[in-house]
Amino acid sequence: MEVLEGDFHPAPEPPAGLGEQAAQLWRDIVDAQELRSDELRVLEDACREVDLIERMHAELHAAPLVVRGSMGQDVANPLVQELRQHRALVARLLASLKLQDDDQEERDALARQQQARRAAGVRWRGSA
Repeated sequence: MEVLEGDFHPAPEPPAGLGEQAAQLWRDIVDAQELRSDELRVLEDACREVDLIERMHAELHAAPLVVRGSMGQDVANPLVQELRQHRALVARLLASLKLQDDDQEERDALARQQQARRAAGVRWRGSA
């Protein structure tokens, strides 16, 4: 496909204030995909969640996994549950972008090609 002048849009830079891992996620996605403005907003939200996860992970790394609950009982550190919820949110946000998987596209094209060959073979053998 020929790229005409004006068709090329450079990948947008990561939003200001993103941490290293979040900025890398941004670059990896926008370099591989062309996203609409609403999708860029969802991606930014996912990247900000990644930053939050990194901060919580650092806090949890220095904290005990088991803490004292309101009744004096041992309970899991609340950050464990928070991390799980924020990781699930990142997964949902990224899934909502419906990013194309180049490998999946190639597998789908190969499967369609093989199906067409089988159909052609059936037609050819049927007309003989």
